[in-house]
Amino acid sequence: MTDHRSFFLDESLHDYVIAHTTPADPIRQSLTEATAAFGPWARMQVADDQAALLSALVSAIRPTLAVEIGTFTGSSSLAIARALPVHPSAGRLLCCDVSDEWTAIARRHWEAAGVDDRIDLVIAPAIDTLRALPPDTVVDFAFIDADKTGYLAYYEQLVPRLSTHGLLAIDNVLWGGKVLDPSVDDADTVALRELNARIVADNRVDVVMLAVGDGLTLVRRI
Repeated sequence: MTDHRSFFLDESLHDYVIAHTTPADPIRQSLTEATAAFGPWARMQVADDQAALLSALVSAIRPTLAVEIGTFTGSSSLAIARALPVHPSAGRLLCCDVSDEWTAIARRHWEAAGVDDRIDLVIAPAIDTLRALPPDTVVDFAFIDADKTGYLAYYEQLVPRLSTHGLLAIDNVLWGGKVLDPSVDDADTVALRELNARIVADNRVDVVMLAVGDGLTLVRRI
């Protein structure tokens, strides 16, 4: 099985974390096994402990509208959709991805979990989907986990739409520690450095960067 532990955790400490986190149910286990068939690409899947954190955040916020940028095989969307409120009004999740192949696995597991009726999947470049939203669209929760060079554009589209109690979560902000290494200057790493600098200097938001997974930044409008 693909190793999903945080790059700064050794195996024993990671196992301890997982042992003290609500375990994955059979549907999530099935999704992880199906994703493993993609080989090295399987590392793009959100790990079980990070999925549990997303569910906890969504349960607390109770969003009317959540947005996910980068669905892949559905680990994060499954966690988010399961935590959406049902009463007094049902929450919706808008998923943005470009792959029918990867999201076919997501669709199958959404159906198995009984949350497919809460999810709207758009297969198109995410920036086009965001720009096409009605101007008055309000987002209560958003999760970005997609092409790193597109992160800043997604951020700038989502922050103005965040509700007063809304939260934006951004994955991979530590990028295996490469954001600290000045000798690494590939496009993805540079884009993440620029994003991190932009967010911490943005006077529209409060921000906390968490050492979860490959780094998770939480952003709240002020």
